Amino acid sequence: MKAPEKKPFVKLTGADGNAFFIIGTAARALQRAGADKEYIDQFRLEAESGDYDNVLQTVMKHCDVG
Repeated sequence: MKAPEKKPFVKLTGADGNAFFIIGTAARALQRAGADKEYIDQFRLEAESGDYDNVLQTVMKHCDVG
């Protein structure tokens, strides 16, 4: 499993509030930053394992959010 060298930036202000849109946006940012499929799959699993607040916390754990 290969994590990105540094957290990618994800702009969520003004974005659609849909949890799956947010997860997809973060997953694409992680991929562009160099994360491999296994890392992104684990990220998605963690993000989808709870409520909306969990989605936001997981994205903030893996990405710099603005």
